[in-house]
Amino acid sequence: MASLPNPNMSNLKPGTKKDTKMRIRAFPMTMDEKYVNNIWDLLKNAIQEIQRKNNSGLSFEELYRNAYTMVLHKHGEKLYTGLREVVTEHLINKDRVYVQQNNVENVYNLGLIIFRDQVVRYGCIRDHLRQTLLDMIARERRGEVVDRGAIRNACQMLMVLGLEGRSVYEEDFEIPFLDMSAEFFQKFLAENSASVYIKKVEARINEEIERVMHCLDKSTEEPIVKVVERELISKHMKTIVEMENSGLVHMLKNGKTEDLACMYKLFGRVPNGLKTMCECMSWYLREQGKALVSEEGEGKNPVDYIQGLLDLKSRFDRFLQESFNNDRLFKQTIAGDFEYFLNLNSRSPEYLSLFIDDKLKKGVKGLTEQEVESILDKAMVLFRFMQEKDVFERYYKQHLARRLLTNKSVSDDSEKNMISKLKVSLCGVDLTVRVLTTGYWPTQSATPKCNIPPSPRHAFEVFRRFYLAKHSGRQLTLQHHMGSADLNATFYGAIKKEDGSDVGVGGALLTGSNTRKHILQVSTFQMTILMLFNNREKFTFEEIQQETDIPERELVRALQSLACGKPTQRVLTKEPKSKEIESGHVFTVNDQFTSKLHRVKIQTVAAKQGESDPERKETRQKVDDDRKHEIEAAIVRIMKSRKKMQHNVLVAEVTQQLRARFLPSPVVIKKRIEGLIEREYLARTPEDRKVYTYVA
Repeated sequence: MASLPNPNMSNLKPGTKKDTKMRIRAFPMTMDEKYVNNIWDLLKNAIQEIQRKNNSGLSFEELYRNAYTMVLHKHGEKLYTGLREVVTEHLINKDRVYVQQNNVENVYNLGLIIFRDQVVRYGCIRDHLRQTLLDMIARERRGEVVDRGAIRNACQMLMVLGLEGRSVYEEDFEIPFLDMSAEFFQKFLAENSASVYIKKVEARINEEIERVMHCLDKSTEEPIVKVVERELISKHMKTIVEMENSGLVHMLKNGKTEDLACMYKLFGRVPNGLKTMCECMSWYLREQGKALVSEEGEGKNPVDYIQGLLDLKSRFDRFLQESFNNDRLFKQTIAGDFEYFLNLNSRSPEYLSLFIDDKLKKGVKGLTEQEVESILDKAMVLFRFMQEKDVFERYYKQHLARRLLTNKSVSDDSEKNMISKLKVSLCGVDLTVRVLTTGYWPTQSATPKCNIPPSPRHAFEVFRRFYLAKHSGRQLTLQHHMGSADLNATFYGAIKKEDGSDVGVGGALLTGSNTRKHILQVSTFQMTILMLFNNREKFTFEEIQQETDIPERELVRALQSLACGKPTQRVLTKEPKSKEIESGHVFTVNDQFTSKLHRVKIQTVAAKQGESDPERKETRQKVDDDRKHEIEAAIVRIMKSRKKMQHNVLVAEVTQQLRARFLPSPVVIKKRIEGLIEREYLARTPEDRKVYTYVA
């Protein structure tokens, strides 16, 4: 400490000592916890007294000094936390009592409302905030780097100010944002080719989704994507598909399958998008087809004529598979177009017969038997499009006879195979019916439901009409669970060896085509399931159940046989891969399926459970009915030979005769005796009612 001179020092006598230093005591560096708590209790009590308006006896200087002392000694956190708790407790009490009684906003919401109305929406602040956010998003769309965190925080603030709603966010930001986006996208088409434009639109959609995820509220994703789809796709569909030197026709001409797939995916997002694509494709396909079939001239080569149509069909089948995801609309349109222009030329049936004649003659160079088979299968597709099949039949008979008489047929097997194909196409389903009489066959009265496909159902209806016309008064009920079917199946996928290379059936290297054909011997339920996959690539369990109407228990058994059986019988694949069949599982055709056998029998998985309760009751009822007849027959036989018998002796005799098949209950035997008495086969003697006589 500093020492101060004393003016009276000269008056002191020598030898006298005097303390000339002044000491000021410093604040202690630490405060006792009890002392801190006492100070806080004093401050807390003062706050409560001030709220009660009892502040006349308080010393504000003392309160300030105590608060200053706590902060100075590193107890500011306790002071802050305690003050917050006191204020919160005071306001919560108001929320619990006053707010609920008067139906007004609580303190927290009131604070948000005041902040919203007096700050965020005050004067030019609202417009400035909105414009700043829109400018930042516009700059980011131009490729500049912006503070995404600031955008995200501002959007979150607007969402909070909506008080559990979206009104503030929508009015102050989202609606102007969507309007600005629509105006921005309207200028997006510019001078781009169709393929470049499509890729830019797809990228723009992904950018907007990514911006919503990182900057805006999640609820904005759907409306902004709809704005992009409306402004960039819906309003310009015709322009895009009809772009010269880059539109849909240009893509089809040049085989741009990837660009077509991008267009299909993009147009599938908007209403009538795929329909617009399909109409443009149909126009181009019809023009190509008419150019092929309308060429006149005597020197026209029938083989080249049909080959040109087959090449055109192969091209569009490739587009259908690689670009259009085997879409049913596109598939039906292509089939309709081929049927249209193929029948424009009246000589198409003759040319098709000559084409097949050329492929079935000896001496065809450079083609294997499998390749010839593949070509004939494609020719049969054209045959199905023809309307004058009878004309084709006439020409085919002539050409077949000529081949056989001149011994130019490549082989009898090929000829028989071709005739089988024609029979299937001309005659439809080969139906074999076994009519069972319910009185002699152990059929169930409740036949399981099954919505069989149109072609076999039509064949059965034809037989039903024929049968009922011959036998009036009878009824025919189709027993789905007792039927079977042979299906002609074609698998297109390549088979993989362990080293990853493609192999053919039996291990032979593939040459040209990967197609493999088998005849699948299946139950009626399995047939119904498999024929669904002619129309779609995949089905869920629920969709199969809805389409086929097969009872769940039978459906599970059928799907287990098709998708979970032996590898040589697994014609369907299932996701997830497991042995159980459950809701949500997805089924597709196993394109890798192969078997050394041409005719593959699909074994039905044995039922893990017995009959259901209704089935068990029905079976038991039938057994009881049969037993009644057997018991009555035994009683009549015995009484006819004995003429007169006492009750217990008759019961014992009946039991002895029937015990080889079953052990009848005495109660049941007694009931059957009473039934025979009522029908006057037996009678009781007047002297003893327990003695029966036979009535002749």
